[in-house]
Amino acid sequence: MRGLLTLKELQTEKIVELIKYALKLKKGFKISYPDKKMATLFFENSTRTHYSFECALVNLGIKVIDVNVRESSVQKGETLYDTVRTLEALGIDGVIIRHQQDEYYKQLSGIKIPIFNAGDGKGSHPTQSLLDLMTIYEEFGKFEGLKCAIVGDISHSRVAHTNVEIMKRLGMDVYISGPEEFNDHCATWISFDEAIKTCDIIMMLRVQFERHEAKMQMTKEEYHEKYGLTAKRVSEMKENAIIMHPAPINRGVEIADEVAECEKSRIYKQMTNGVYIRMAVISDTLDGNL
Repeated sequence: MRGLLTLKELQTEKIVELIKYALKLKKGFKISYPDKKMATLFFENSTRTHYSFECALVNLGIKVIDVNVRESSVQKGETLYDTVRTLEALGIDGVIIRHQQDEYYKQLSGIKIPIFNAGDGKGSHPTQSLLDLMTIYEEFGKFEGLKCAIVGDISHSRVAHTNVEIMKRLGMDVYISGPEEFNDHCATWISFDEAIKTCDIIMMLRVQFERHEAKMQMTKEEYHEKYGLTAKRVSEMKENAIIMHPAPINRGVEIADEVAECEKSRIYKQMTNGVYIRMAVISDTLDGNL
C-alpha cells in the first residue's frame, strides 16, 4: 500500500532523507501539485495533526476535501473500506486517516491510492514521530548518542510507541518515565528526577483521560507534583537540553503553564515542523518514492 502507515517499513536512511527534504522545504524550496486532490478523514478529534496536514496540502497546491465523518454514510454503518473506496472512485488522489482502531489500515487492502496514517488507536503516529525527529535534528544536528526521556502516559501513547522504536534505530538512548501504572516496558525505565538531570530531550506526554477505562490513581494536582515539568525541574535540566510535547497540553498537569513556552521549550517549533514534514511525506509519495 502506498503512502505512510508506520515508520517500521522505512529504512533509517529514508527517514533521514525525509527530514532533510522537510528542512529544505522549510527554507523555501517550492513544489506544487495543482492537479491533485486529497481527502482528510478523521474519526477522532484533532487540531494539530488535522490542520497541519491541511496546511501541508494547501502549501503543495493540492485541493483539500475535508470529509465530515459525522455527516457521512459512516453514520449509516458504512465500513472504512467502502468509505475510502468511494473516495477513490470519486477521483481522490490520496486519503489522510486518523482512526481509533489499532492498525485500521489492514482493512484497506486493495485500495490503490496512497493512505497516510494520521494516528491509529494506541499504535502508530508516523508523521508525529518524523516531526519530533526533525525538531531534534534541527537542534542537535545528529541523533547518535542523544538521550531522550519520554515521560507520562506511555501505555496509551502512539507517539511514545512510535518514537521509542525509531529513536533506538537512529542510535539514541531512549528512556521512559512516569507513574508505574503507565509503564508498558517498551523501553528502559528511569526515575523522573534522573531523567531531568541527565537527558538531552525531555518529551512530556499528555495524560489521555479519554482513553482511561478507570480513573487515574492520583489527582491531577498529585500528578503535577510528582511528574509535572515545573520551573524548578527545568532549572535542573542540562544546559542545552530541550523540552518537547506532542500536544495538546494539559497545562498544570504534565507541564506547568510558565514552562510550556519557556526558553528550553520546542513545543511550538514541533507544530511548525509538522507542516513541513507532512509536505515532505506527501510530496515524496506523489513523486513515487513512498
